[in-house]
Amino acid sequence: MTTSVRTWTAVCAADAVPEYAGVAALLDGVQVAIFHLPGDRWYALSNWDPCSGAAVLSRGIVGDAGGLPVVASPVYKERFALDSGQCLDDPGVTVAVYGVRVRGGVVEVESP
Repeated sequence: MTTSVRTWTAVCAADAVPEYAGVAALLDGVQVAIFHLPGDRWYALSNWDPCSGAAVLSRGIVGDAGGLPVVASPVYKERFALDSGQCLDDPGVTVAVYGVRVRGGVVEVESP
């Protein structure tokens, strides 16, 4: 049995990410979008929008769809579930999801 060690990377101060907003970070050459929702809920997805081919999800509109937290791409407005990366508008499309946590007021993302 092999065990993997999680590697966490500090990306920014938690107070630098307003609620209902996202920021982008570059981790090991991969762009990650970090989102903050009320209730101290944090999410991290690939910043790459597979529908438009642009790295823009961090600039998307954050909200909910029937109680599910989502981000809508700023390009074609496809909605992606923040907890699973599933595209709500095209079930065949997903984006990668990353672990995210806040420790000591700093947002950390699990390295891809």
